[in-house]
Parts: sequence; C-alpha cells; structure tokens
Amino acid sequence: MKMPIIAYGDPVLKKVAEDITKEYDQLTTLIENMFETMYAANGVGLAAPQIGLPIRLFVIDATPFFEDETKSTGLKKVFINATISEEKGEKWIFNEGCLSIPDVREDVSRHPDIFISYYDENWNFHEESFTGLIARVIQHEYDHIEGKLFTDRINPLRKTMLRGKLDAITKGLIKVDYKMRFPFLKKRR
Repeated sequence: MKMPIIAYGDPVLKKVAEDITKEYDQLTTLIENMFETMYAANGVGLAAPQIGLPIRLFVIDATPFFEDETKSTGLKKVFINATISEEKGEKWIFNEGCLSIPDVREDVSRHPDIFISYYDENWNFHEESFTGLIARVIQHEYDHIEGKLFTDRINPLRKTMLRGKLDAITKGLIKVDYKMRFPFLKKRR
C-alpha cells in the first residue's frame, strides 16, 4: 500500500526516532509498504519519519545509481535501530534531494565511508562498512531517524534563499506525482 509522504515542516521530521522491538505491530507489512511508497515516488530511500512514524527504521534501494554495474548485491536493504559509529574520509559534495522536500536539490558534503550497526527485516544483527554513493544514501536516511534533513547540512545563507520554496512545500502549494501530507493543510482540518 502506498502511503503519503510527510512534507517539510512537519514536526515528526525533526524528532529523534525511537528504537523498536521484534514485536512491533505489522512490521513486515510496514516494510513492504515503505518499499512500495519509495518506488512509487522514484526514491532510493525512505525513513519511517517520512511516513509519520517516529521510529528507527529506514529502507534503501540504491540500484538506480549502479544500473551499469553487474554487481547489485547489498543495494536493497532494511535498517532497523541503526547506529552509525564512524564516518571517515575526506568529505565530498553530491547534489541531494528528498521525497519530503520535492523540487529542491542542493549540494551536501558528507564523508565517503561509514561503519553502521543495524538489524535487518529478519532481526539479524549486522555491523558493516559502506562507501561512496550507497554510504551517502544510508547517511541521508539515517539523518531522518536522527531528526535531521539535508537542508540542515547546507549553507545557512543558501537555506535562507530557499525559504520561499520550503514554505510553499509546507503549505502544499506544490505539485508532485505521489501522495503527500502537508503540515499546514493538516492544521487547518
């Protein structure tokens, strides 16, 4: 089931998410719905706060970045209760976007290498290193469960220049090809 994506300005996107347990209600269905929602919006990652749930869960499928390569294992993953314990290497800039902030893309500086621990959808524990674009996708989604958005990582002057666009998103004054829920419209009901 495709779920509406929460738009910029909703307080759930700024909360540090909570850990969950194996007993979390309908977890398998939630994960399936998150992948379906992400694919319908042409995304490569989706975090639970982006669908209104302040829990430490995100999914990624970075395959679109690597379609020309034959190796595709490890690009589609589920991260539960993730913790990034190390980020290293010389930061590099890449133009990022976000399903919660449609039509806004900005250069974001991140470390190229990460070490992360997490549980997968079967509650198997993993400690892994990732590098390059897949590390960036993970860092972007990890920021969501930490209450951060990519706009928090850009130059403050640039963010000020985006204020009009960001306000329009909050108010629902944009057109997107996927379902969204807007904070300003929610308050008016």
